[in-house]
Amino acid sequence: MPLLDRYRRLITYLRVSVTDRCNLRCVYCMPAEGIPLRRHEEILRYEEIARVVRIAVGMGIRFVRLTGGEPLVRRGLTDLVRMLRAIPGLEELSMTTNGTLLAIQAQSLAEAGLDRVNISLDTLRPERFRRITRLGELRDALAGIKAAEEAGLVPLKLNTVVMRGVNDDEVVELARLTLEHPWHVRFIELMPLGSHILWEEDRYVPASEVRRRIEAILGPLALAQGPAGNGPARTFELQGSLGTVGLITPWSRHFCPSCNRLRLTADGCLRPCLLSDIEVDLRGPLRRGAGEEELRSLIQRAVELKPMRHHLEEMGGPQGRAMVEIGG
Repeated sequence: MPLLDRYRRLITYLRVSVTDRCNLRCVYCMPAEGIPLRRHEEILRYEEIARVVRIAVGMGIRFVRLTGGEPLVRRGLTDLVRMLRAIPGLEELSMTTNGTLLAIQAQSLAEAGLDRVNISLDTLRPERFRRITRLGELRDALAGIKAAEEAGLVPLKLNTVVMRGVNDDEVVELARLTLEHPWHVRFIELMPLGSHILWEEDRYVPASEVRRRIEAILGPLALAQGPAGNGPARTFELQGSLGTVGLITPWSRHFCPSCNRLRLTADGCLRPCLLSDIEVDLRGPLRRGAGEEELRSLIQRAVELKPMRHHLEEMGGPQGRAMVEIGG
């Protein structure tokens, strides 16, 4: 039986945050000093994550993405990948990462059963990469991209948050990568997600402007052929390209009517919407021995609580958690 919410949206995608820790401090995601971290005992164990995913897949979830924080800072991640890959009915297991720790783990993750990765890449300039991430080195992210390709963690998607006066002058250069590599470069609109991160109205660049800049130099962007994927990007391609250009528009053209996802936080709360503070606790029931029917009921409850749309314009983003705690 399909997993449908109150608005008849088919829910097939679960994002699983495995940690609230990150080795970077990106300006649009975290404050420079970091955030108060959950205690070790508050974080779901891998066996608990696997149990939730197994039940969710039995209810109709088909696509699972591992997120953080930065998922690769958690030890033994290949063990979780192996557990999840063994779940019947799971069609795709992917991961979002900043890529800086990926070079030494890509092959083992692929062998454990990870299908592909999305890598955050906001700039191609080393000094700028350091300023945006506060702690990172571009060479490490590029090594992660290379290792992911060599390990077969493809199709490879690169995510760029566009910020005026920070990296918006690189959108053409980043889009040009799709002419040279079979990569899928997605430009994401900056969102107002709390006072602790970079948000000023004049930093915001609408996706329509990104598209105009790309087309002015590289030519028209045509709607891409083939599957649209499971995410919110509108996908285009340049003539002769090996990859695609995606536009993700949470602000200018929200994609809520087609949202197909739930999010499991690292401390065991199921969130039906990225930009809402609504949560359903699973950790408590898991640790007091809840049976499968109770857990199914809680997952169904989260689906039923899924709002029709976000209210960024009126309320801003989530107040209870920083983005790094939700998993994006």
